[in-house]
This record gives sequence, C-alpha cells and structure tokens, in this order.
Amino acid sequence: MSPDVDPDRFAVHRASPRGFAQAFVREGIGGVPVVCVHGWPESKRVFWRVIEPLAAAGFEVIVPDLRGFGDSEVGPDGFHDVASHARDLYALVHDHLGHERVVLVGGDLGGPVIQDLALRYPDWVDRMVLFNSPLPYLKDAMADIAGTRPPREAADYFLRQGTDPDGLAAELTTPEMRRRYIATFYTSRFWAHPGAFSPDEVAFHTEPFGDGAKLRASFGGYESSFSEHARSEPAMLGRNDRTPTLVLFGPSDHVLYPAFDRMAAAVFARHTGPFLLRDCGHFVPWEAPHALTSGTVAFCSDLLAAGGA
Repeated sequence: MSPDVDPDRFAVHRASPRGFAQAFVREGIGGVPVVCVHGWPESKRVFWRVIEPLAAAGFEVIVPDLRGFGDSEVGPDGFHDVASHARDLYALVHDHLGHERVVLVGGDLGGPVIQDLALRYPDWVDRMVLFNSPLPYLKDAMADIAGTRPPREAADYFLRQGTDPDGLAAELTTPEMRRRYIATFYTSRFWAHPGAFSPDEVAFHTEPFGDGAKLRASFGGYESSFSEHARSEPAMLGRNDRTPTLVLFGPSDHVLYPAFDRMAAAVFARHTGPFLLRDCGHFVPWEAPHALTSGTVAFCSDLLAAGGA
C-alpha cells in the first residue's frame, strides 16, 4: 500500500474540549504551529502528502477532522457551521494544546473557518495560507472583476445539500451509495484537474463518508448558508486588513469562482501572491503538495528561523 493512501500513516489523537471527541494528527511537536483545515468533501486525509515535509521544515503540524468529519464525532449541539468549526479549533489548539500563536492553512470549507478565526482571534493568528475557498463578496472592491460567481452548472449539489439535506441523506441508504456520491466530486464533477485522483485515492478519500450520520452532518455547512436555524452564531467573514495571507489558486477547479485569485487579493490587504498552480484544481494539498509546502515554508521563513514554541 502506498503511504499516501494508508489511513494508519500517522497517529490519530483525540481531545474533547468542546463536548465531543475531535480527532487530529500532530507531527513535529515543538516546531512552529501550523493548523491545516480541510474542507468538504474531505477529511484530514487530504493533507497526507504535506504533513511530513512541513514537519521536516520545522513546523508542528496539527491536522484536525472537523466535527462530523473523518474520525471526529458529530457536534453534540447539532451545529456544523463555520462558527462552530472555528470555535472548536480555537479550543483544541489554543486551550487544549496551548499554542498562543499559529499559522493557519485551509481551503474549501476550511477557508471560511480560518478566515473566521483570523477575524475572531486576531492576536492568535499570525498568518494564513488560503487556497480555493469561498470568500466574502465585497461589492465595491469586486465590481469590476469578472467571474465572481461559481459556474451555474456546478451549483446543483450546493442547492440540494443546503435546502434538502435530510431528503438527500435519506436517498443515500448504504455506505457504498454514500461513497459513490462523494466520489463524483473527485472525478466526474471536475473539481480536480483531470486524472488527479486514481481509483485507490478516490476510495481513500471517500471512505470516511460511508457513515450516514456523519455524511448528513457534513451537509451542515451548506445548510447554514440557507437557514439561520442551522447557524450557531454569525460567522465572522469580511475584509481582512491585518493578517498576512499567502493566496494560492488551482485554476482547474470547476466549482469555485473563476476569479478567486483576484477576489482574494481584494479581501486580504496584506496578501502575498496570488499564485496560480499549473495543472491543479480544488484539492491543492493533494494535487500540488510541493507548491503548498514550499510556499508555506517560504512565507513563514522568519518564524521557522526563530524556532517553535
């Protein structure tokens, strides 16, 4: 078995600072803390290719499963929105692991989560690395940017998961059906660059979604986009004038805004890049692991030179 698709490649730890067991990988203890936050339909496994090189570069690499994903339990309060995920990660990394300053890395759902954390806890977040992520729409700053809306033909899943999550979950009655549904996002929906995922890799990434309760919980981020009742509290998303942010973009992505790079430059005043990644789509840590790793190392070279906690 390739290490890339070995679920036991890294030790999995668990902690319960928010009333549920949250699973996480932690490698390179004592280095500069970097928290890697996955999106949907992902788990911590999407970072499997970057954990070791980041740790070797001097980072303490913390890779959690968000509530309701992977090896983590579902949220006991029923919420699976951006604000809940953000507060979970602060409780895990700041309160439980004791880190006073962190670097955050994230895309897809993980992107809004780290953006929220940077605005909610600005003294905690030293800098961010952001890729292929939802962004706040800033009408004035983005008025002249074309491509600020995702392709309409890609929106069917978003609407269904957001407006009829129970109905969709009820149709996916077996683990095989659930995994097959998730597999389309790695293959036929063209989120990734064509051919980026082999059959074994698709199986590896879809396996955690065979659990019906967790798949339903994972729809919570979409549900909260449509229903106030699905939000634990308002997410903190908006222009960020404070946090240094490295922006990466896999342009083979057929689900995100075509102008993600230009939009991100408008959202983050202190941005580096944006840098476009050749032959890369939505799943940057898997599709372009060297670019993500080397970019993060260069962006944080001063922190690495100073040493970890």
